[in-house]
Formats: sequence, C-alpha cells, structure tokens
Amino acid sequence: MHDVIIIGSGPAGLTAAIYTARARRSTLVVAGPVAGGQAGTTAEIENYPGFKDGVNGFELMETMQDQARRFGAEVVMDVVKAVDLNQHPFTITTHAQNYQARALIIATGATPRKLGVPGETEYLGRGVSYCATCDGFFYRDLPVAVVGGGNSALEEANYLTRLASRITVIHRRDRLRAEPILQERAERSGKVDFIWDTVVTAIEGDDSGVKSLRLRHLKTGAESTLAIEGVFIYVGMTPNTELFRGQLTLDEGGYIVTDRHQRTSVPGVFAAGDVQDRLYQQVAVAVGTGAVAGMAADRFIAELEDRAYPERGMAFAAPS
Repeated sequence: MHDVIIIGSGPAGLTAAIYTARARRSTLVVAGPVAGGQAGTTAEIENYPGFKDGVNGFELMETMQDQARRFGAEVVMDVVKAVDLNQHPFTITTHAQNYQARALIIATGATPRKLGVPGETEYLGRGVSYCATCDGFFYRDLPVAVVGGGNSALEEANYLTRLASRITVIHRRDRLRAEPILQERAERSGKVDFIWDTVVTAIEGDDSGVKSLRLRHLKTGAESTLAIEGVFIYVGMTPNTELFRGQLTLDEGGYIVTDRHQRTSVPGVFAAGDVQDRLYQQVAVAVGTGAVAGMAADRFIAELEDRAYPERGMAFAAPS
C-alpha cells in the first residue's frame, strides 16, 4: 500500500512525486517503458525556465528523478499492465507485482503518431524512427527526411544538421506550425530543404533498410520519389490512455478529461502532462500540471482522514 502511486516518469510524473514525497506521503513512481518520457529523449530543451543556454532532456529528467528520490519517493523501472479504479484503494498491476494506492496520478504521456503507410512497420529500426536524438547517430553523413511541420519536427531537423549530410522536411501544408526561431535556425543551417503540400504514401527499401520515400503532392496529385537513408516521423501524438478506457472519462481524442485541479472523473485519480493536454505538450506545462496534481493528491488523502471515500461521481471539496 502506498499513499500515492504515479504512473510515468516524465516531467509531470516526477514533479508530482517531488510534491507528494515532500508532503511525507509514501510515493511510488512506476517509470514506464522509457525513463524520463519524451522529454528524456530530447537532445536540447531551450524553453524551460532557468536554463538560459538550454538543457539536455535526459539530464533534466535525471535531475528531477534524483530530487524526487531525495524527498523519499521510490522509483521502479517497471510497466503497468492493468489498473482497477472500481474499488478504493486502487489496484495497479505491473509486470513485477500488484500495488495499492490511496491516490493515483496518471502521467503516462503520449506516443508519436504513425503515418500508417506501407513500409513504416517493416522498416522500423532500419531507417524509420520517431526519435532523432536516439537514432540520429546512425545517419552520419547520410541524407534523411523529417515528416511534419511542428516544433518537434523542426527541433529534430535542427538536431540532425549536426549529423546528416542533408535533411528534407516534408510537410502536408504550405507553411510550418513551428516557432519562428526554429524555422530561422533550419534555414540558416544550409542543410535543410523543404517539400510543401506533400504527404508520404510509402516507405521503400531493401534488406539493408530504407532507401526512398514515395510522395504525393496534395494539390496536383503528382507522385515522386525521394532518395534517403532514414526518415524521422513527427506528425502528432496519441495519448497513452488504453489502460484507462472505460474507467475514466476521455475526450474525443482519447485524452483524459481533468478539471483545473487535475482531477479526473474518479475521485482520488489525477492526471497530469501530455496524457491530458492535447494543446501545448511542453515540459513547462507538464511540470505545472504535475505540481497541481501532487498537491491535489495530498489534499485528497488528508480529506480521507475525515470522511469515507466519496461515491463514484460525487464531487468533493475543491482545494482552496
């Protein structure tokens, strides 16, 4: 039995752990398949306050984890297989064992969305990647493509300029959604080209890996082939909420619905970070929601000392 169990070890989960552990609540963080979450695989985070020269994502997550542990939080490298939110205390089943929690904080984040085209699955790990920071090293002095037009796509394209010989950004619209500073940096590099109004229809290769992309221009319908050795895909995120489907209220995109105190539809269950944020998905935002979730979970447990667990669907007093 733990006072608080946190699923996920990204910025939202670790911030929540700092707050609950510091409040002297027994806290367990189930790290999940990737320690540090998406932030932990980011080469450089430039817009997190306090680091004027930027900070390596893995190092930032490692520091947050050390801080949570310093206050007494336990972090286990395990993956949650099932949760039972129908009874309180809640039951969380991992590959290793079962746990129970008086309060649960969900910070499972989101997973990069797939293109869903032929060759994507077949060449995963052999030219298809969703993480330039993880795999860019394998494409030194080779031509690669980046699919997408948001911040993640441009951040990783800029990272790849240090490694690849040429980077082609393929975007389905005629302008990028990424911040201007990222666009300017890509243009200044002299190594980034752009293909507009175009989608990838297939990823092709041979036994050695990816060799080309099949492209279609959305306005003219013209098809073409782009010779590359690797493709990095950034076309949005899918929230990691399958464990909670049918137990929590989700929106039409599958994100967990929360109020301004990070409370979900089940009393005692809170959500923070990208798993409930379909708009911003930034480290600073995740940290903020993680702090709120941690404080709200602490308040919930304190209130349990004075009353029984509230009936399902029954609102409980909001923190002042």
